[in-house]
Amino acid sequence: MARINTNVSSVIARNNLARTGSDLDLRLERLSTGLRINRGKDDPAGVIISERIATDLSGINAAISNTERASSVISTTEASLNEISALLNDIKGLLVESANTGANSKDERDANQLQIDSAIESITRIANSATFGGLPLLDGSLDFVTSGIANSAISTSQIFSASFVGAETLSVDVDVIASAQKASLFLNGNSGIASAGVIASSFTLAVKGVNGTAEISFISGQSLSQVIAAINSQSPSTGVTASLIDPADSGVGLVLRSDGYGSDAFVSVDRTDAAAGNTEPQFYKLSGGVDTPAIDATWSWANGDLSSVSNSGRSNGRDVSALINGNLATGDGLEISINSPSLSLQLNLTEDFGTDPTATNSVFSITGGGSLFQIGPEINAQQQTSIGIQSMISSRLGGTDIDGTVQFLSSLAKGQDNSIETSSRRKDYSDAQKILDVAIDEVAVLRGRLGAFERNVLNTSQRNLQSSFENLTASRSRIRDADFAVETSELTRAQILQSSGTSVLQLANQSAQSVLQLLG
Repeated sequence: MARINTNVSSVIARNNLARTGSDLDLRLERLSTGLRINRGKDDPAGVIISERIATDLSGINAAISNTERASSVISTTEASLNEISALLNDIKGLLVESANTGANSKDERDANQLQIDSAIESITRIANSATFGGLPLLDGSLDFVTSGIANSAISTSQIFSASFVGAETLSVDVDVIASAQKASLFLNGNSGIASAGVIASSFTLAVKGVNGTAEISFISGQSLSQVIAAINSQSPSTGVTASLIDPADSGVGLVLRSDGYGSDAFVSVDRTDAAAGNTEPQFYKLSGGVDTPAIDATWSWANGDLSSVSNSGRSNGRDVSALINGNLATGDGLEISINSPSLSLQLNLTEDFGTDPTATNSVFSITGGGSLFQIGPEINAQQQTSIGIQSMISSRLGGTDIDGTVQFLSSLAKGQDNSIETSSRRKDYSDAQKILDVAIDEVAVLRGRLGAFERNVLNTSQRNLQSSFENLTASRSRIRDADFAVETSELTRAQILQSSGTSVLQLANQSAQSVLQLLG
């Protein structure tokens, strides 16, 4: 057919040439940007998922930066703790040297006291000056804040971590369910070895405790009170203390108790001069883990129930058992601790509270504080972690119960209760050593906790985040980035089609001129 008003061939060629041009533009755009998806119409589903991945990548990248910064905070804190630890070790050496009063003069001890005072001041100065970008680290600013702790129940507390999800405060309920006990051995005041509280024949005992062993000899005619005095004179060497079962009746019997509570505390008594088969004197221990001692001022050997005791030369104490917010805590003497994702703490119970399962629960609140680290891409409790860093100043370090009063490292300074001068006058440096050992342990434990936190929480989280960042980046690249091999091939194809399409359009436009031949 020969028509000139409508050139269908030209229309077809023009439409195909337009499509080819659009395809050519698309290839050029992808090759120039390096992206397969430059706008929503390129791949609607791909745009949605790639943008979600981009959001994830942004959060993960920030979380990686957070964990790196947190590691820097921990490293800075530990560096300061290392210096404090070195100063405490110096104090330990000076204290031990000063205890050698038979070989050094008062002037030398005074010089040692000056060094101890200087070290204590340096510890406080380090604690107050340790900062990270203006953030105080060891002055107690990063410790958890508590409210309502009853001193009659809890002597000292350390909050390591706490989660405040869904609440502004965290309540802590402590319920003692089984008492802490000292190791105890009992001697009948009217046994074969004694009569009416008087020793009937001579014997020698090896009394053992956590501090060591002492051999003590007794002769016939000595009273139980004299036996008790002899055993107590060796208490610093053994860690064992003796007393009458009934203070009002010296003939009832005596009890040997460990100085401390817990399963590590023990009392052991052996007769070292007995002939074969001689089992006297016989000591007894409680059987069945009775909370209230069956042998006390109201107990009678003559009428008492001996089923509650058993013959033994050794007795161990018992750790306190307690529930913290309904969870069974780990007991160690009078100390309890718990470690869970929502709460991690350590409490030292008072003697009255830790030995009385019938006592009313002790309840206090954690109202804030701590150092919170955001180590995940989402802001929620599962991707946050916190740690408490207690104050390291000398007046808060080394808290130890000394004769019913909690004393700290600052008490070793000149003029204080446990200074070298005071200890020399008493000829007893043991209290100062106890405080110092507790301070050394507190610093070491904190360094260990910070190290474990950095290694097992921060570093593992950082490696996991880096792996996620790598994999998500690769996934987004597969969705959004252009494949240059494919795009160059398609570009070549589009260029060829555009060239051929232009030629075809030219031919289609020229085909209408053939009608002129019909006009002659």
